[in-house]
Amino acid sequence: MDLRTALNLIQLIISIVLIALVLLQAKGSSIGSVFGGADSSIYRTRRGLEKRLYQFTIGVGIVFVLISLVSSVYGSAPPPAVGP
Repeated sequence: MDLRTALNLIQLIISIVLIALVLLQAKGSSIGSVFGGADSSIYRTRRGLEKRLYQFTIGVGIVFVLISLVSSVYGSAPPPAVGP
């Protein structure tokens, strides 16, 4: 397995984890808050597991962006020449 394939596989796994983390955070919100309902969850502070989940989501997002940058820089390089 070459580096391009490994980077693409890592990026795919991280993207699935990131999607799952974002969906876990949206689990507690109701549909009324989407349209500006009376739920004032904007001013609520995160505590405990919710705070750790939020921080972990930010970390995974940063890793995803870094892997994407490395993948795009490495992917744009011409493939190595193989003999005559």
